[in-house]
Parts: sequence; C-alpha cells; structure tokens
Amino acid sequence: SAFLLLFSSLLPGMMWSVMMRSIAPLVEVQGESVRELNRLHVIHSTGVRKHPVSHSTTGQWSLSSGKRVFDVLLSLVVLLIFGLPMLLVAACVRLTSRGPAIFIQERVGQGGRLFSIYKFRSMTMADGSAGSGLTKSGDRRVTWVGKCLRRLKLDELPQFYNVLRGDMSIVGPRPKLPEFADDLTLAYRPGITGAASLAFCREEEILASVPGDQVEMFYHERIKPLKASI
Repeated sequence: SAFLLLFSSLLPGMMWSVMMRSIAPLVEVQGESVRELNRLHVIHSTGVRKHPVSHSTTGQWSLSSGKRVFDVLLSLVVLLIFGLPMLLVAACVRLTSRGPAIFIQERVGQGGRLFSIYKFRSMTMADGSAGSGLTKSGDRRVTWVGKCLRRLKLDELPQFYNVLRGDMSIVGPRPKLPEFADDLTLAYRPGITGAASLAFCREEEILASVPGDQVEMFYHERIKPLKASI
C-alpha cells in the first residue's frame, strides 16, 4: 500500500492529467442511472481513439535484467518489512469468514503462460456458482474485512511473492483473467501496479451503477478499451 501511494505521488503531473482526461467519460457514469449507457457509448466512440497495442513499443527496460533485479530486491524488502503484518491479516481473514486466507486464481502472464496469482481473500467462498469475475462497489460477496483490505490495497501484498517467482513485475499492466485476455502473447511480465491501475483506482465505484447482468459487457465495451489506450 505504501509503495502504491509513493508510486502514484511520483507520477508526472502532465501524464496524470492526460490519463484523467481520457477516463472522464467513465467517471461520469458514477451515480448515473442505467439509461445513460447509450449516451456513454456515444461519448466513448467519439471521444476516445483506440490504438492497437504493439509489442514493438515495449521499452527495453521492461525486458531488462536490471528491472528484474530491481523487482526482486524491492519484493524482498517489502516481504521482510510486512511479513508479520501479513500474518496478522491472514489470521483476520481466516477467523472472520469461512475459507482459506489466501485466494489463488489463474491469470495470463508473459508469453501467454498461465500462472497462479496470490491475494488475501476478500470475498466469501462461492457456493455452487462462482459469479462474475468482476467486482463492483457494494458487492455482497465482499466480506467486511475484505472491504478494508481492498480500500487499503492490502489484499495485493501476497503478489510480491509472485514477483519473486518471476510471474509478475512491480510495475506493468495488471494480469488478466483468461476470459478477459484478448492478447495471450504478452511480451513482458504483468505488474502489481501501473498507469491504468492508478487511473482506474475507483473502477468498482464506476461499475456500481451498472446492473449485474451488464457488468461484463460494460467492462468490455467501455473500460477495457480505455485501459488499453493508457
């Protein structure tokens, strides 16, 4: 959490301004009724230009051994400092709701390789149906401890172990679920945080005004293209 706050504070003001202008049509959806979906479609299609993602634009730093060394060293420091607090968080999760403390989910990594991502469990265990892979503000599946963890981004701390394993990097695009990954040949490691993650830090609140049966459609048609353009 402290690292994410530090990273966001160091983002150049101009870059942040550009990102916020690009997501303005989506921010407008907060508090609006479902009837605004058609208007948002027009705003998005006319106000945002889609750019195909090209692997040739990937910076050399993203694939360098220097970045890998930086990732490993920073992850070791974070895990050493937050090791005891993480044990306390795990105990709170385990004792306040049924199920394991760690949530494991399959995500798409570098080169399309599937890997297991680790998080502190913030939702109730599914009974029968797993439900949507997307979460919006007010989702009843989120536990009261999970709400606190998500608000402070503490549920992401176990992903520093993913960084040590080589599955992820500190900075990069968030790893996608297989069903939401159009491009399965990612040229570099996905990250714990990145520009799109910071720009859409209130994504769950944006999705809160969308009815449950339209959340995935809204994400694919409105949010996902804008994330790809950042």
